[in-house]
Amino acid sequence: MRVRLAKSFTFEAAHFLPSFPEGHKCRRMHGHSFSVDVIVEGEIPPGRHHLIDYADLAAAIEPLRRQLDHSCLNEVEGLDNPTSERIAAWLWERLMPALPLLAEIIVRETCTSRCEYRGA
Repeated sequence: MRVRLAKSFTFEAAHFLPSFPEGHKCRRMHGHSFSVDVIVEGEIPPGRHHLIDYADLAAAIEPLRRQLDHSCLNEVEGLDNPTSERIAAWLWERLMPALPLLAEIIVRETCTSRCEYRGA
Protein backbone atom coordinates (compact mmCIF):
# COMPACT_ATOMS: atom_id res chain seq x y z
CA MET A 1 0.00 0.00 0.00
CA ARG A 2 1.38 3.41 -0.99
CA VAL A 3 0.84 6.27 1.45
CA ARG A 4 1.82 9.89 2.06
CA LEU A 5 2.40 11.09 5.62
CA ALA A 6 2.78 14.70 6.71
CA LYS A 7 4.23 16.28 9.83
CA SER A 8 3.63 19.99 10.34
CA PHE A 9 5.61 22.52 12.32
CA THR A 10 5.69 26.26 12.79
CA PHE A 11 8.30 28.89 13.47
CA GLU A 12 8.35 32.65 13.91
CA ALA A 13 11.02 34.53 12.00
CA ALA A 14 11.95 37.83 10.40
CA HIS A 15 13.48 38.34 6.98
CA PHE A 16 13.95 40.77 4.14
CA LEU A 17 14.26 39.93 0.47
CA PRO A 18 17.19 41.77 -1.15
CA SER A 19 16.37 40.34 -4.59
CA PHE A 20 13.10 42.29 -4.75
CA PRO A 21 13.05 45.74 -6.43
CA GLU A 22 13.83 48.93 -4.52
CA GLY A 23 10.70 50.21 -2.81
CA HIS A 24 9.03 46.76 -2.69
CA LYS A 25 7.55 46.07 0.77
CA CYS A 26 9.36 42.72 1.01
CA ARG A 27 12.76 44.40 0.79
CA ARG A 28 12.08 45.83 4.25
CA MET A 29 12.59 43.72 7.36
CA HIS A 30 9.33 42.01 8.31
CA GLY A 31 8.19 38.84 10.01
CA HIS A 32 5.94 35.85 9.48
CA SER A 33 4.45 32.98 11.42
CA PHE A 34 5.72 30.29 9.05
CA SER A 35 4.00 26.92 8.80
CA VAL A 36 5.74 23.97 7.16
CA ASP A 37 4.52 20.52 6.13
CA VAL A 38 7.13 17.81 5.67
CA ILE A 39 5.68 15.00 3.56
CA VAL A 40 7.10 11.51 3.07
CA GLU A 41 5.75 8.96 0.63
CA GLY A 42 6.30 5.29 -0.05
CA GLU A 43 5.13 1.73 0.09
CA ILE A 44 4.50 0.26 3.52
CA PRO A 45 7.03 -2.57 3.85
CA PRO A 46 5.63 -6.11 4.00
CA GLY A 47 4.89 -7.22 7.54
CA ARG A 48 4.61 -3.62 8.84
CA HIS A 49 1.56 -1.48 9.30
CA HIS A 50 3.13 1.96 8.98
CA LEU A 51 5.54 3.75 6.67
CA ILE A 52 7.53 5.73 9.25
CA ASP A 53 7.04 6.67 12.88
CA TYR A 54 5.80 10.26 13.24
CA ALA A 55 8.28 10.59 16.11
CA ASP A 56 11.12 9.96 13.63
CA LEU A 57 9.78 12.74 11.41
CA ALA A 58 9.59 15.09 14.40
CA ALA A 59 13.14 14.20 15.47
CA ALA A 60 14.51 15.01 11.99
CA ILE A 61 12.63 18.32 11.84
CA GLU A 62 13.21 19.68 15.35
CA PRO A 63 16.87 20.81 15.03
CA LEU A 64 15.99 22.79 11.90
CA ARG A 65 12.88 24.28 13.48
CA ARG A 66 14.97 25.44 16.45
CA GLN A 67 17.54 26.98 14.10
CA LEU A 68 14.88 28.99 12.24
CA ASP A 69 12.57 29.93 15.12
CA HIS A 70 12.85 33.53 16.32
CA SER A 71 15.73 34.27 13.97
CA CYS A 72 16.49 36.68 11.19
CA LEU A 73 16.47 34.18 8.32
CA ASN A 74 18.95 36.27 6.30
CA GLU A 75 21.55 35.46 8.98
CA VAL A 76 21.05 31.67 8.68
CA GLU A 77 23.78 30.10 6.55
CA GLY A 78 22.36 29.38 3.09
CA LEU A 79 19.38 31.73 3.47
CA ASP A 80 20.82 35.12 2.54
CA ASN A 81 17.75 35.67 0.30
CA PRO A 82 15.09 33.73 2.26
CA THR A 83 12.14 33.52 -0.09
CA SER A 84 9.61 30.75 0.56
CA GLU A 85 11.17 28.90 -2.37
CA ARG A 86 14.66 29.09 -0.86
CA ILE A 87 13.40 28.10 2.59
CA ALA A 88 11.70 25.02 1.11
CA ALA A 89 14.86 24.00 -0.79
CA TRP A 90 17.03 24.69 2.30
CA LEU A 91 14.83 22.40 4.39
CA TRP A 92 14.83 19.73 1.67
CA GLU A 93 18.63 19.67 1.45
CA ARG A 94 18.95 19.21 5.20
CA LEU A 95 16.12 16.70 5.68
CA MET A 96 16.77 14.39 2.72
CA PRO A 97 19.74 12.56 4.32
CA ALA A 98 17.63 11.63 7.37
CA LEU A 99 14.37 11.14 5.45
CA PRO A 100 15.04 9.29 2.18
CA LEU A 101 11.26 8.97 1.65
CA LEU A 102 10.93 12.78 1.56
CA ALA A 103 8.42 13.68 -1.16
CA GLU A 104 7.44 17.30 -0.59
CA ILE A 105 7.95 20.38 1.57
CA ILE A 106 5.23 23.00 1.81
CA VAL A 107 6.15 26.39 3.28
CA ARG A 108 3.38 28.84 4.17
CA GLU A 109 4.43 32.36 5.04
CA THR A 110 0.86 33.66 5.26
CA CYS A 111 -2.59 32.08 5.41
CA THR A 112 -2.97 32.59 1.66
CA SER A 113 0.56 32.13 0.26
CA ARG A 114 2.60 28.93 0.05
CA CYS A 115 5.42 27.23 -1.82
CA GLU A 116 5.24 23.53 -2.67
CA TYR A 117 8.66 21.97 -3.32
CA ARG A 118 9.29 18.42 -4.51
CA GLY A 119 13.07 18.36 -4.77
CA ALA A 120 15.64 19.37 -7.31
